[in-house]
Amino acid sequence: MTLTQWSERTIRRRVADGSLPCVSGVPFSNKTLISLESIKADICLTLSDEDIELLKSADAGSAQAQTEMALLFLENGKEKSAIYWLEQAAKQNFPDALHWMGNCYLRGEGFAKDDNLAVMWIAKAASLGHSVAKLQIEALSRK
Repeated sequence: MTLTQWSERTIRRRVADGSLPCVSGVPFSNKTLISLESIKADICLTLSDEDIELLKSADAGSAQAQTEMALLFLENGKEKSAIYWLEQAAKQNFPDALHWMGNCYLRGEGFAKDDNLAVMWIAKAASLGHSVAKLQIEALSRK
């Protein structure tokens, strides 16, 4: 969904009617896997070979890669997709993702602008040692 920006309903419908084939034979997976080749023409931004490797790492659960994918989407104005990847990394308490979540709330990028939630996310990143987040919290506490 994040690559095509199709709705879950659209993807399920295309899988059901066979126009979007699933990858079969994947052991121990609770995901419906769709081959990248089958959606390549519908991806919402241009991905280099390096970006595709990053995507594979993000999909495999790397919080660092998920955050980098989010930044790639943010740079290309695809906030909805960016937020998905930030949330995945934030669930793993990855400080960079937490900091970016705060900044997204601060700017109203992908979320409604919310200063309270912005401070909460930035403070959480600071508590995990994120140096820029620490400076932001220190600056706020001086005000």
